[in-house]
Amino acid sequence: MTTTTTTASLERLAERFDPEVFDGPGGTVRIRLEVLDGDSRDALISADGDVRLVEPQGEPDALLAAGAATWERIARDVRGGMDAHRMRRLRVRRNLHLGVGFLAATSGVDGPGRLRFHSVDTAVGRVSLVEAGTGPPVLALHGLGGTKASFLPTIAALADRHRVIALDFPGFGDSAKPIGAAYDAPWFARAVLGVIDEMGLERPHVAGNSMGGRVALELGMTAPGSVGRLVLLCPALAWLRDRRWSRLVRLARPEIGLVQVAPRPVVEGIVRRMIPAAGDGWAAAGVDEFLRAYLQPRGRAAFYAAARNIYLDEPGGDDGFWARLSLLEPRALFVWGRHDRLVPEGFKRHVRDALARGEHLTLDCGHVPQVEAPRDTHHAMARFLS
Repeated sequence: MTTTTTTASLERLAERFDPEVFDGPGGTVRIRLEVLDGDSRDALISADGDVRLVEPQGEPDALLAAGAATWERIARDVRGGMDAHRMRRLRVRRNLHLGVGFLAATSGVDGPGRLRFHSVDTAVGRVSLVEAGTGPPVLALHGLGGTKASFLPTIAALADRHRVIALDFPGFGDSAKPIGAAYDAPWFARAVLGVIDEMGLERPHVAGNSMGGRVALELGMTAPGSVGRLVLLCPALAWLRDRRWSRLVRLARPEIGLVQVAPRPVVEGIVRRMIPAAGDGWAAAGVDEFLRAYLQPRGRAAFYAAARNIYLDEPGGDDGFWARLSLLEPRALFVWGRHDRLVPEGFKRHVRDALARGEHLTLDCGHVPQVEAPRDTHHAMARFLS
């Protein structure tokens, strides 16, 4: 394929750009459209939605990389960008909010169910969202250190029957990051209720992974009339074993995260070494998303505060987590990962003891079922939510 043909394909994408489904941070955004076997271009997107293609220069905010033939298919087929991304012919790195947002904005798809990025203002600040589909709403809540991007596979899988809305918790991703906020399950739950109110959602179902699962349970325990069914994907649960470091953790102040102790290359190297698959696919994109928030002082402080509160979640007593769980009203599906090292499958027995009417499913995956076992996870979700 000639350079002229590839450039024409990228120009067709730019001409299709719809600013109404792209939620930029303000100012000019630089998205690199990398052609692996041809000439690449940078798409410069202004605050008012104008797009201009220029020669690549400097560090882009987001990177989209594919071969020339894939770029041509994307330009030819209005759904080609998202299809190529799902089939791993197109790689999106650095900032998934902007990279996938560009694909959505250049898809040429219109109508109420199209993929779009936007935000709502709540009492705790701006909350960033991505959604697609029509039908009964499903709110998707990510885990500690994650973002709404971890539910892009869920949006793709369920948008034909549900309006799926994934949000960035305050403190994470592209949402506001208030200093000194509680960043515990009740605080996050109130923030989610603010989103439900602002969007006028009628008892949405809630799906949560890890920390998001703990927040989904908090919603079910404190505001059962505001939510429908709950899907708990390897949810964070109060520790049952002795928390030997609890006194020290209580004394630690998460505001220390406002100071970057280690240089960025050191932090990035440590995180990527901790995750064996961090060089490819969703795992690599997930690491990008984590680092994007963690390397901001406010994001780092929010991460420390949320991690501290997960560890200190009180398990016992009349007001403890496990006693409250026994009173959960909404129907709940718990999905466990057979290889999950963070929330082992063994917790299933304790949940069953506390909540006899919950449903359970164990999958051959780790801690993020919607990414690691998407087919089985989304089949189970569709059945349970139907």
